[in-house]
Amino acid sequence: MKKTHRIDMCSGTLADKILIFALPLMASSLLQLLFNAADVVVVGRFAGKEALAAVGSNTSLINLMINLFVGLSVGTNVVVARDLGAGRHDNVSRSVHTAITLALASGVAMMIFGVVMVRQLLEWMSSPSDVIDLATIYLRIYFFGMPANLTYNFGAAILRAQGDTQRPLYYLTAAGVVNVILNLILVIALRMDVAGVALATIIAQYISAALVVRCLMSEQGPLHLDLRRLGLDKKVVIQILRVGLPAGFQGVVFSLSNVVIQSSLNSFNDPVLVAASAAGSNIEGFVYVTMNAFHQAAISFVGQNYGAGKCDRVDKVARLCVLFAVLFGLVLGNLVYLFGGPLASVYAPGEPDVVQQALVRMRYISCPYFICGIMEVFVGVLRGLGSSVIPMFTSIMGACVLRLVWVATVFPVYRTPACLYISYPVTWTITALFHLLFLMLIVRKRAFAKVQNTGPAYLATEGHHPEPAKK
Repeated sequence: MKKTHRIDMCSGTLADKILIFALPLMASSLLQLLFNAADVVVVGRFAGKEALAAVGSNTSLINLMINLFVGLSVGTNVVVARDLGAGRHDNVSRSVHTAITLALASGVAMMIFGVVMVRQLLEWMSSPSDVIDLATIYLRIYFFGMPANLTYNFGAAILRAQGDTQRPLYYLTAAGVVNVILNLILVIALRMDVAGVALATIIAQYISAALVVRCLMSEQGPLHLDLRRLGLDKKVVIQILRVGLPAGFQGVVFSLSNVVIQSSLNSFNDPVLVAASAAGSNIEGFVYVTMNAFHQAAISFVGQNYGAGKCDRVDKVARLCVLFAVLFGLVLGNLVYLFGGPLASVYAPGEPDVVQQALVRMRYISCPYFICGIMEVFVGVLRGLGSSVIPMFTSIMGACVLRLVWVATVFPVYRTPACLYISYPVTWTITALFHLLFLMLIVRKRAFAKVQNTGPAYLATEGHHPEPAKK
C-alpha cells in the first residue's frame, strides 16, 4: 500500500496530530532560516563586520518585499483545507493550479521590482554608508530567487492543507545541504563574499521549488498538478485574495514597522550595533518559527474542521495550539538567552562588543517571545475560520501603529537600543488581547452560528462553488 502523507484532522485525537503536523514544519522553517543564517555566519567569519551587517540587516527589507505574496499562500492553505474537509475535490484541483500560477507570476514581478529598486530602498532605510554598497549587491542577487521562493511557499502551503509537512522538510534538507556547500566554496575558496552567499541562497531556493513542484505533479488525488492546466481561475483567485491579501498586507505592515526599528538602529551609525542586532535577530528567528508552526497548524486544522462543520473540534484546536506555543516559546526563548553568548559568537567570532549588544536584544525580545506565539495562534484560528480582515486590522493597530508611535514618542526620550527592543513584547501583548476579544466576541460566534443554522452545506456555497445558497 502506498504511504499516505495526509493527516485525518477531522476525527480522532488532536494533540498528537497537531504535534505530528507541527514538528516537521518547525524543522522545515528552521532550515529556511539556516539559508540566511549560513550566509550570516560565513560572512561574519570570513568577510568581516561590514559584510555581516550588509547581509544580516537586509532581513527586515526582504520580509517587507515578500510578505504580501507569502500572505497569499496563507489564503491558498485556507481555501484548500476547507474544501478538503468538505470533500469538494474539484475545487481543490482548481485552487492548486491557480495558486502555482499566482506564485510564478508574483515571483517574476517581485524579481523585476527588487532588482530595479533595491538601492533606493536601502537609502530610504538609512543604510550605513560603509554597508550600503555590499547590501545592494546581496539584495540584487537575492531577488533573482523570488520566483522560486514564492513557488516553494505556495506549494508547501498546498501540502500543509492536507497535513503533509514531512515532504517539504525533506526538500529543504536537500536544498539546505547544497546551500551550505556552495557558501563554503563561493565565499572561502572563490572569495566572492556577499555575492557568493546570495548566489548560494537562490540556487538552493530553486532546488526546493523544483522538488515541491515535482511532488505535486506526482500526486494522484485532488492535489495533482498538471503543468498544462496552469492558469488563473477568477473565482479561486477571489477566494484566495479574500483571506490571503489581508494576511499579506498585515505582514507588509509588520515588516514596515520592523524596517522603522531597523532604521532607528541605523541612526546610531554604529556598525557594531547593526551587526549585533542582525545576529540577535537571526538567533531569535529560531524561536519564532517553532511557535509559528502552531500558527500554521491552527490554520489547517481549524480550516478542515470548520469546513466539515465540526465546531467543537475548532475550539479544541485553538486551546491546544495556544498551549503548545506557550510551552515551546517559554522553554526555547529562555534557553536562547541563557546560551546567547556562545550563540552570538558563532555569528561574530572575536567581537565581544557585538556579542554583548546581541545579548541586550535577546533579553528584551527572546525571553518573552511566547507572547508572540499566543498572538500568532489567535491569528491562525481567525484565518482558519475565514476571517482575515479582522486580524489584519487588529495587528496593524495593536502592533504596527503602536510600535511606530513608540519610536516617535518614547524612543526620543530614552534613546537606547533597549528602548527599541522593549516595544516588541509590549505591542505583542496588546495585539494578542485584541485578537482574543475579536475571536471570542465576534468571529467565533458568527462563524459557528452559520454552521449551526445551515450545516456544513453553507460552507460549500462560499467562494467558487457554482450554486450559491438561497436565503
